[in-house]
Amino acid sequence: MEADKVKKYCAFPRVELADRLWPGKIIEQAPTWCSVDLRDGNQALQIPMDLERKLKLFNLLVQVGFKEIEVGFPAASAVEFAFVRELIESNRIPGDVTIQVLTQAREHLIRKTFEAVEGAKNVIVHLYNSTSTVQRRVVFGAAKAEITAIATKGAHLMQELKSRSNNPGIRFQYSPESFTATELDYALEICHAVLEIWQPCATNKVIINLPATVEICPPNIHADQIEWMGQHLKNRENLIISLHTHNDRGTAVAATELALMAGADRVEGTLFGNGERTGNLDIVTVALNLFSQGIDPGLDFSNINRVLQTYEHCTRMSVHPRHPYSGALVYTAFSGSHQDAISKGMAARGTVGSPLWNVPYLPIDPGDVGRTYEKIIRINSQSGKGGVAYLMEQEFGLKLPKTMHPEFGRIVQKVTDKEGGELNPKAILDIFKKEYLQTTSPYALKQCSIHTAAEEESSNAKAKTSINAVVNMNGVQTYIAGKGNGPIDAFANGLKEQLDFDFTIESYDEHAVEHGSSSRAVSYISLKVGEKTAFGAGLDSSISLSSFKAMLSALNRLENV
Repeated sequence: MEADKVKKYCAFPRVELADRLWPGKIIEQAPTWCSVDLRDGNQALQIPMDLERKLKLFNLLVQVGFKEIEVGFPAASAVEFAFVRELIESNRIPGDVTIQVLTQAREHLIRKTFEAVEGAKNVIVHLYNSTSTVQRRVVFGAAKAEITAIATKGAHLMQELKSRSNNPGIRFQYSPESFTATELDYALEICHAVLEIWQPCATNKVIINLPATVEICPPNIHADQIEWMGQHLKNRENLIISLHTHNDRGTAVAATELALMAGADRVEGTLFGNGERTGNLDIVTVALNLFSQGIDPGLDFSNINRVLQTYEHCTRMSVHPRHPYSGALVYTAFSGSHQDAISKGMAARGTVGSPLWNVPYLPIDPGDVGRTYEKIIRINSQSGKGGVAYLMEQEFGLKLPKTMHPEFGRIVQKVTDKEGGELNPKAILDIFKKEYLQTTSPYALKQCSIHTAAEEESSNAKAKTSINAVVNMNGVQTYIAGKGNGPIDAFANGLKEQLDFDFTIESYDEHAVEHGSSSRAVSYISLKVGEKTAFGAGLDSSISLSSFKAMLSALNRLENV
């Protein structure tokens, strides 16, 4: 950046907090969550939600487990007012859910807000006015005393209207808007002025919300600010300190987690971080961060796909495929080394005595949020042999021998290098079939019979196997007869008598196919001719025939290399 542009900015001033405690703390329990999707999130949408979408999103938030939901700014518009009335009059609010409504500290707005929530059982009325240094100077042209008077006048009116309503379910919340850009001593002063009016107690706690309306300081300084306020607020035991972080610096999650360590009790945010500019705090990420540390978040994201689908329908926005925990690609590995580590980690799960999740590159079990293992590993030109083999086993039950992994991995990579992009599992299976199962030239098995007899040699019974087969060799049907110590040995001996070259069986593996018909078996044979080695594969209901097909498959591949 140009030097003169850099000079326009300066470091955010540090908080003088010599005895700060938060760096040594850990989060031990989830905060109280408050969703602001229907207000803060909605106002940030290019096309605000209609009634149908608002109701659908409200129902989702309830199902996820939010007990406090900010449902709107009812005095701001007729649409907002109507939505709040619909929730109340249609009895859509569960008994254990508290709705929250927002109002500026202006008389007509406060009165309209209380009109909107009439009849609601549990309500938080959220009062705010801007207190930041720059807004006092630039927007309002007002001194601190004038700004404080705005807040206290609103607080008095709210107290009066609550008394008239005779509704003990109404609670109060105050926000010095742009708290992080307000001098700490003044933020404390104006909060005390409001609290002096509301008189919080153990049975009527007040929420003091300290919003980072615009994220302008590093997360550690934000934590210092929250701890400082917690140390200096009077009657702290009867207060709920709430956070409302935005993401302008891209550190809203970090700022929130450090502020929870610094003593905050409550968090406001949205699903997937929707909000003005770069967004609000993403509650999904913070909740699942806690979950990954063994803390019950108190919110149910066990079906993250359903949450995503509803959110995207209601907001007409898309969640980035790399979004933490919920994006389409976050439980996917394209890198070969990542795929290998994941496949080994998943395989080791059944052999480890500890119940703790510990798989490389996967901070949580995808199954815990309703995602499936089959889609963890995906294949493109960056993929490795381990990923291809893992996918073949998980999707199709084909357990390729480890020594076969490099060979098939190279075959798949040639295709991805040529075509570019990603190969889906079916395309990879098609490559396997074409390369190993469907190549019938120059050798193809037409028919075969197997006979086993027991012969007495001294005192031991020794099994001898003979085969009679017809094999198409270079277009000519050829009779094959062979004997050996088992079907594979007999078939190999018979082939060698008809071929003008010798071969060695390097390895042999077989297993029942676990996906689909349980009667099928697959065999893998590695043959060596001179200096060349290749694998073959065969699939058949007979394990012997599958091994014969695998042997011919390997010969065909050696001929075609």
